[in-house]
Amino acid sequence: MFRLLLAMLLVSPAWPAYAGVSGGMFGEGRSQFTLVAGNAYAFEKSYFVIGGSASYYLVDGLGVGVSLENWSGGGPGIRKYAPFVQYVFYQVPRVQPYVGAFYRHTSISGLPGIKSTGARAGLLLASGANAYVSIGVVHEAYLDCQVSIYRVCRETYPDITVAFGF
Repeated sequence: MFRLLLAMLLVSPAWPAYAGVSGGMFGEGRSQFTLVAGNAYAFEKSYFVIGGSASYYLVDGLGVGVSLENWSGGGPGIRKYAPFVQYVFYQVPRVQPYVGAFYRHTSISGLPGIKSTGARAGLLLASGANAYVSIGVVHEAYLDCQVSIYRVCRETYPDITVAFGF
């Protein structure tokens, strides 16, 4: 997995720039897709996570989208669906701050589903005209959460993503 990410980062500067859009990769009418694969922990167990997201920029810098994740291998199966909104301060060259919000529904095998809201913020580091790496932080609060079932009702965690646009 690490080799694949490294190869994508090394090749991405060779991709052509998207001309004619003032917001660049975050310009009006642009789309982005991300793929997620890795490890995560819940219920004191390790999970393999696979998923992705798709977003569309309504105006320069302002994107809306939806994400889906499937967690397997650690215990009860977990699925997460989340519509989101994000604003990228695209006017800043090379390193662009971003802020966003989401509403998430999490389905857990054998347990009642739970909804959450969250906010994220961080920096996008350009890795070519059509790619970036984001490094940030997410704060998520679970609605109607029962600590006796879910163990935690608020979380703050790192958010690291490699994304490609077209």
